[in-house]
Amino acid sequence: MQFDLILIRYGEMAIKGKNRKYFERKLQDHLIRKLEQFKDTRVKKKRDRMYVVLNGEDPHEVMKQCQQIFGIHSLSFAIKVDKVEEEIKKAALFAFQDAPKAHTFKVSSRRADKNFPVGSQDLNHKVGGYILANTDGITVNVHKPDVELKIEVRNDAAYITAQDYPGAGGLPVGTTGQSLLLLSGGIDSPVSGYLTMKRGVQIEAIHFHSPPYTSERAKQKVLDLASELAKYGNKISVHIVPFTALQEKIHHEIPEGYSMTVMRRMMMRISEQIARNREILSMTTGESLGQVASQTMESMNAINEVTNYPVIRPLAAMDKLDIIELSKKINTYPISTLPYEDCCTIFVPKAPKTKPTRENASYYESNVDFEVALHEAVKQTEIIEVQANQKTKEEFKDLL
Repeated sequence: MQFDLILIRYGEMAIKGKNRKYFERKLQDHLIRKLEQFKDTRVKKKRDRMYVVLNGEDPHEVMKQCQQIFGIHSLSFAIKVDKVEEEIKKAALFAFQDAPKAHTFKVSSRRADKNFPVGSQDLNHKVGGYILANTDGITVNVHKPDVELKIEVRNDAAYITAQDYPGAGGLPVGTTGQSLLLLSGGIDSPVSGYLTMKRGVQIEAIHFHSPPYTSERAKQKVLDLASELAKYGNKISVHIVPFTALQEKIHHEIPEGYSMTVMRRMMMRISEQIARNREILSMTTGESLGQVASQTMESMNAINEVTNYPVIRPLAAMDKLDIIELSKKINTYPISTLPYEDCCTIFVPKAPKTKPTRENASYYESNVDFEVALHEAVKQTEIIEVQANQKTKEEFKDLL
């Protein structure tokens, strides 16, 4: 015996009213694309439910892929059998035995087909008795069972599910617009991108690269982070901005205490221009309030002055330890902690202003002509399309 289906249960998108069909189409498209490697699977939608027909593919491997897709609240393996009591019993036993470390269970039957000769309560008792007779050390617990076996007798067949697996939650990527993620090589910004995608946002990424101060390894590190994020949505366009000339200009011509603030303001200006060119309506950062000098309330106020675009900051109120924990969960932490510095770690002032003002930042900028360097940075930006599971360049494999 084997599992025939994976049932998909919606979360928040189930209450989207008239727009629900749009969200369901997006989710179905993501599932189809995610499961392309499993050639025999089919994604079906019927009335208020969606399911993956396995057609012999490895159910647990397919489940792992489905769990990475936003918009899914929970999933269950299902066995489809004829409406024959003995077949239902055997399927229920198989489903129960697949559940890891299960010692207690209950059976919950629903008889949608009223012509089926066994009532719901009788079916519960018969299936429960069969499982007890064919297992050791197992008991019934109707209040808090390890496994709840659900049996649904429908017109076409009987369906048996056992364990609910958690989905990624959120909304299908691409249902709530686009955002440009300022992606450094650190821990925070990939987590911020993940949380933004979870709200249904399709992201593109922008990275500021300052050779020779930052290496090709630092650039590849960012592409690898984007590849991890792409597992939760579509491919990600990464904009690599040549930032050396601007960063040197800031270092030489802006007072040291304000160099970090002005650098961030330049990044926001460039990001807004690229977002506008790509018809993207917001930017996303990995800022966490009070974490470093550039992330105080005063710094954010001074930096934000240069753009009127919405800036999404999912981590603003999160603790660093919580951010690290989430980065480990989504598998970006091992890449983020590789020892290749990004442009934010070079020319770091000894005493950056933690309470900069808009007035002072604007004054110092007014004494320097940044326009040509800004224009050239945007013009020379390289766009790299990154897929999920994209292999790291050969020369960097031994470093990961």
